[in-house]
Order: sequence, then structure tokens, then C-alpha cells
Amino acid sequence: MGSATTQAIVAARAALADATAVDLGVSAELFEAARVIDATTQLRGALADGAAAPAARRKVVADVFGAALSAPAVALLSAAVGQRWSSESQLIDGVEELAVRATSIAAPEADLEGELFAVSRLVTANPELELALASQLGDAEAKADLVRSLLSDRVGQAAVLIVAALVRHPRERRVRQLLTRAMSLVADQRGRTIATVTVAAPLAAAQADRLSAALSARYGATVTLNTVIDPAVIGGVRVQVADDLIDASVATRLADLRQRLAG
Repeated sequence: MGSATTQAIVAARAALADATAVDLGVSAELFEAARVIDATTQLRGALADGAAAPAARRKVVADVFGAALSAPAVALLSAAVGQRWSSESQLIDGVEELAVRATSIAAPEADLEGELFAVSRLVTANPELELALASQLGDAEAKADLVRSLLSDRVGQAAVLIVAALVRHPRERRVRQLLTRAMSLVADQRGRTIATVTVAAPLAAAQADRLSAALSARYGATVTLNTVIDPAVIGGVRVQVADDLIDASVATRLADLRQRLAG
């Protein structure tokens, strides 16, 4: 990520923090704006043109989206394009990030991290579903409709919105990659960090609380647990937090022991 994009993201997040009347409708509009910008070469180039004056780029937003989007969505989109981005692709990433973060703000009571993780596990467990959602030959609207029909009784409206929007506009990214990024953005928006915990059997509530508290102290932020059950770990626990791996599983200890004995 270029330095220009880093500064642009900070400014876009600040605009979102100051925004009012952010609801799921605004989130949906931002997702749609990202798709439209990405689909139109001339528009994408005009909005990401660092040589153009910020006011000129904001005018393009007003001319193209002013009558189609709500005032809060136009304001947020204008704030984003008014910044200098390192590339057109990173501008699209930034608008998409605003959409995910806006969804988190619009649904404060929803367990969005947990619901997105549940969707990720559903996709992992169903290769045919992942193939259908990832296929470049499939119709984008059909994929979004499939997501809505599958998830409407499993997760809340906010999670369905995020997943449907992402599979409709994947930009050559894998479904699980899309979901992982969305989970991280939601957690960051809420001041939390996600830990993926792999165990052989479900943790008791007290165990989960102790582990969450220990990880929160270690990372200096509230850590929420996404639990994966995998009998192959035999016992113990494997914890992944971003790029950090804490592996205290029995399977790994046995593998280390075998390696030492073989040496």
C-alpha cells in the first residue's frame, strides 16, 4: 500500500467517523458505487487522477452519483475521492472499506464478526458453493441472489448485505479472502482484534473467557474468538491473530517430538 493511499484511508475513516445518518442503505450505496466506478474505465481514471484538483474529482462524484445516491453516501464518496490514492485499484478498495465499516456502524448490535466467520466456515465446508460463488462465468446478480437465499435465515441483514455485495463484485479475489478482510475491517471498526482458535473439542465458556482475556492483555485490544473444531489437533490449542501463530496443540508437540527423535 502506497503512502498516498495510507493517508487517504485515514482521511476517509475520519469522514465516516464524523458522518451522521449512516444506515444499511448508505452501506449498500457505497458498495454499488465501488462496483460502478470499477466497471467504468473513464470514471475510474477521473476519480483516481492525482493530477486533478480534489474539487474537480468531487464534482465528478456529484455529477455522476448526486441524483442516484443519498446525501450521506455522496458525502462519504466525495471525501474518499477528494484524497490522493496510489492507484485506481486502491481507490476501489478504499470505497469498499468505507462500505464495510459503514455496515458495522449501521448494525451495532449485530455480531458481524461471528456471522461473517460462520459464512466463511459454511463456504469452506461446501466446495461446490465456493466454486459457484467464485466462478467468473456466473452472473453477478445470480450469485448475490444465491447468497441472500442461503443466508437470510442464518445471519442478520447486515452480514447478508456484506457477503452479497462482495460476491457480486469479487475483483478476482477468493470468497474466503473477501470474508477475512471484511471480518478484520468490522473488528477494527469496533476496536477489536480477531483470534482464530483451533481446538479438538469446543471450549467451555470459562476457558474461552480466560483465553480471550489473556489474548486481550497480550495484544492491548479486546480480542474476540472465532473457534474452529478440528480433531486433528488432538488436544491443546492453536491460535492465529493476524500474522501471529501461537501453537500449543498436542499434534504439533507430537510432531516436534518425532522430529527430535528422528534426528
